[in-house]
Amino acid sequence: MKRTAKQALEGLSVAELESKVREGAEQMFRIKFQMSMGQGEGLKKYRELRKERAVLMTLRTQKGATGPVVMAAAAAPAPAAKTKKPRAKKA
Repeated sequence: MKRTAKQALEGLSVAELESKVREGAEQMFRIKFQMSMGQGEGLKKYRELRKERAVLMTLRTQKGATGPVVMAAAAAPAPAAKTKKPRAKKA
């Protein structure tokens, strides 16, 4: 990614960065699907999208936003501790 493109991305808000991350993920899915069907032209584009998405996610993290994985893990309740049942005594 060129320096000017990265500088343009740095000016975006967190919501705009998140929407670009989602768009990139959708494009990556489509290209990966096409590649699995035998169309190998998308490998270069897939690699570029992966790098751009990494930059977007880095910028989003630097601006203080948390990703969906972190938010989901924080929102999930902790698993309850398992207690052992007392065993019946043999006669």
